[in-house]
Amino acid sequence: MLRLVFATFLLLVPAFAGAGSVYDEANAAYRRTDYERALRLLNSAAQQDARSWALMGMASFGLTDYNKATEAFEHAVQLEPRNSDYVHWLGKTWGRRAETASPFTAPVYASRARTQFEKAVLLDSSDKEALNDLFDYYLEAPGFLGGGLNRAEQLVNKISQLDQAEGHYARAQLADKRKQFDEAEEHLKQALELAPRQVGRLIDLAMYVSKRGRPQESEDYFAKAEKLAPDSPRILYNRAETYIRDKRNLDQARAMLKKYIGSQLTPDDPPREKAEELLRRAGA
Repeated sequence: MLRLVFATFLLLVPAFAGAGSVYDEANAAYRRTDYERALRLLNSAAQQDARSWALMGMASFGLTDYNKATEAFEHAVQLEPRNSDYVHWLGKTWGRRAETASPFTAPVYASRARTQFEKAVLLDSSDKEALNDLFDYYLEAPGFLGGGLNRAEQLVNKISQLDQAEGHYARAQLADKRKQFDEAEEHLKQALELAPRQVGRLIDLAMYVSKRGRPQESEDYFAKAEKLAPDSPRILYNRAETYIRDKRNLDQARAMLKKYIGSQLTPDDPPREKAEELLRRAGA
């Protein structure tokens, strides 16, 4: 009997090993933003578990196919309903569908996004990304869709408990919404003091002081960011975005965006499609 069991196990080992290698290869392709290859590999697998469905959703999200992304994340959540990461991603997908939907369906999709964000935070109150997305939702959404500055403010202390610098960034966003611009800038500076090696903190300040009409100070912050992370594509993107928003240095902005589009990106970087959209706005 044991001999039969071991023989059966040995026959199954290559199948399991193959499934793992397919997932690993697909995940590596995803990290290189080769989303088509990731999907091809995952679709070729004999069966999909929750993590495979989630990766399919992430790859579809990267390709801006939000309908397929929603379907994939719903499969993942159905298989692992208490996985806060999958629930959070499902919320992100509904949120993106709300941004691109008609005025008739957008409110429905936005409410679904909020529901998933809230569920993700309930499942894991230490999930910083889910907490930040829920904060952003409350900050931006109108009251009839469950948003509101008071609801956003209630999350600030939770964000601060997990990450003090991110807490100051959240307070800055809240202050800016309330047109308390000096207070917002001060919170951004405190965030930088707490996390001086995080290049994003310098970018946040560079973009904000430029919006307040201080371009030279903005250039100084961007220069510090470049010194801290000289090969960061994000600096190229955000600097070009700042120039285009403020209608200055448009030639430089176009050159930066073209360089960004040709850079080696990760899924954490803004997608190339957004850079191409900025290029069109800049007159390219």
